[in-house]
Amino acid sequence: MGLRDRLSQAGLSLTPSEAKIVQVLLADYPMSGLGTATSLARRAGVSDPTVVRLVVKLGYEGFSAFQAELLEEVEARLRSPLLMMEAKRLAGAADSIGQAYLASVLRNLDDLRTATPVHSYERATRLIWEARGSIQVLGGRFSRNIGAMLASYLGQLRPGVQDLGILSPVDFDRLVDLGRRDLLIVFDYRRYQADVIAFARQAAERGTPVVLFTDPWRSPIAEIAEVVLVAPIEAGSPYDTLAPVVAQMEALLAHAIARLDEPARRRVAEIERIRHANAVTLDGPAPEPPAAAAGRRRKMQPF
Repeated sequence: MGLRDRLSQAGLSLTPSEAKIVQVLLADYPMSGLGTATSLARRAGVSDPTVVRLVVKLGYEGFSAFQAELLEEVEARLRSPLLMMEAKRLAGAADSIGQAYLASVLRNLDDLRTATPVHSYERATRLIWEARGSIQVLGGRFSRNIGAMLASYLGQLRPGVQDLGILSPVDFDRLVDLGRRDLLIVFDYRRYQADVIAFARQAAERGTPVVLFTDPWRSPIAEIAEVVLVAPIEAGSPYDTLAPVVAQMEALLAHAIARLDEPARRRVAEIERIRHANAVTLDGPAPEPPAAAAGRRRKMQPF
C-alpha cells in the first residue's frame, strides 16, 4: 500500500489534531511532506510532537523515515526511461529476457485484480451511463492509444463519445461546452503530461466529473477525480507496461456492457445493420471496386 493510500484509508484512527495533519498532507501531496516536521506542524496548526506521533502511528520510526519513503515515491513518479535503462539492465540470454519480461507483466495482471475495488468500476460505469451530455476521452503520449480504444468501444454503446487524441491549443476551446452533464475519462501515467493535467483540472472546475486511469503513484488529476482506477505498470523493462491498463480498461467495459439498457442494445444492432449493408467486415459481400463497377455500366449501355 502506498503512502497516500495509508493516509486516506478508512480504518485509520486519528485524533482531531492528527486529522488536520493528514488533511494538509493530502491537500498538496506529496510536496506538503517534503519540508521539516516543524513547517508541517505550523501549516496544520498543531505541535511538532503531534506530527511525530502521527508518523509513528503510520508505522515509521520517525519523521525522517516517513520523509525518506515520500522522497522515494516522488523519485519513482518522475523516473524516466533513461534512468530505468540504467536501473533495469537485464542479464541473461535473449530468449530468457523476453520470458522474464512476460513473467513480470503476468504478475502485474495478477496484482490488478486487487488493485482496484469493485465499487470503483461500478461508480465509473454509473457515470458513463448517467452522462446526459458528451463523454470526452483523453490520454498522454502513449496512454491516449488505450483511450482511443475505449472511446471506440463506448461509441458503439452510446452517442456523444469523442476521443480527444493529441491535445492542441484549439482543443482547449472544447472546455466551453463541458459541464455537469458531461464526463471526462483520462489516462495519465508517471511523467504525467502537463496539458492533460491542465485540461482535466479546468474541466473539473466547470463541474465535469472525471474518471482517471493512473498508476500507483497517482497522477495529480487524482486530486479532482470522481473515480480513480489504479493499475500496476512496473515491468522488467525500461518502459512501463500498459498491458494491465488495457486489461483494466476492458474490465470497465465489461461492467458497462453488463448494464446495457434497451436503447443501447438497439444502437448496437443498428450499427451492425449499417456495417453489414456497407460490407465493412468480412461477414458480408465485399463492395465492388469503383473501376469494375464503371466498366460494368459501360458494357450495359446500348449502342
